[in-house]
Amino acid sequence: MTKHYRIALMAGLLGAAAQAHAQLYVCADAQGHKTYTDKRAGAHCQLLDLPGAMTEPPRKTAPLAGVPARPAMQAATAAPAAGAFPKVDGAEQRARDLDRRQILQDELRSEEQKLAAQRLELNAGQAERQGNERNYAKYQERLAQLKDNIGRTQQNVEALKREIANIR
Repeated sequence: MTKHYRIALMAGLLGAAAQAHAQLYVCADAQGHKTYTDKRAGAHCQLLDLPGAMTEPPRKTAPLAGVPARPAMQAATAAPAAGAFPKVDGAEQRARDLDRRQILQDELRSEEQKLAAQRLELNAGQAERQGNERNYAKYQERLAQLKDNIGRTQQNVEALKREIANIR
């Protein structure tokens, strides 16, 4: 093995071992050979300091007495009461539904126009060859891309129609 290969291998093993174990030691014997282990095997072992490696799991601490908990912490620790969720009256919800319907219908119109333009470009299944498409494979690739775009746009149109139908 080359020296660079060994170094790369050891670095990879150290990275993997640092994630799997809390501490790594490098130990040298009398001939100067180094071994890497997760157990201290003698006086000639030194603890490796690996940046970014966690030496112990983070501690779970309770909130300090008298210190208000942060909102995110409160939400995670206390379950909201059943009636604590904000209520929206019927008129407000109808207005929101109408706004949502209008936005979806605008998107639907946009997608339908896009679909019509794509179908026109495809020209009934056979797009016209362009001057830079002397190679037939380039033409076939562009034709396949046009068909994929049309299929994706058709799926968008269908999804928008389903979404509009689901609005109350």
